[in-house]
Amino acid sequence: MNYADTGGLSGESARDATAPAQILPITNDEQIVRLRQYVRERAVEQGLSLVDQTKLVTAASELARNTLLYGGGGEAQCYVLERNGRRGVRLAFVDGGPGIADVPRAMTDGFTSGSGLGLGLGGAKRLCDEFSIHSTPGVGTTVTITKWKP
Repeated sequence: MNYADTGGLSGESARDATAPAQILPITNDEQIVRLRQYVRERAVEQGLSLVDQTKLVTAASELARNTLLYGGGGEAQCYVLERNGRRGVRLAFVDGGPGIADVPRAMTDGFTSGSGLGLGLGGAKRLCDEFSIHSTPGVGTTVTITKWKP
């Protein structure tokens, strides 16, 4: 099952971009803290405003937690983007977990397969400029987000 919403920007997926600047493991809470720090540093380097830095770090934190809790762990692929005079940061969260059987339902606020509030995927989408999710039950899930400097 695939779901993509790139906000009308380039249709380029994380796989189409150059090699990731960094691949960070997500197997415990400490690594999520490191990921948050790394993402903030890249956002600052790309010139994102404090508000946009916070949005990106918040979305990254939520998606990393989902990767750990629901996907059994995985990795975050971090890309630093410069295209047509625009700068940004792209993150792809990849796991080999059970996948998401009903992606549109999972994107609905209030839906949760655990004990959370059910705002994770939809909230992350609202915080970023580009969002895509690709999931195959029994294989895993990849969620990709991008935040551009306006």
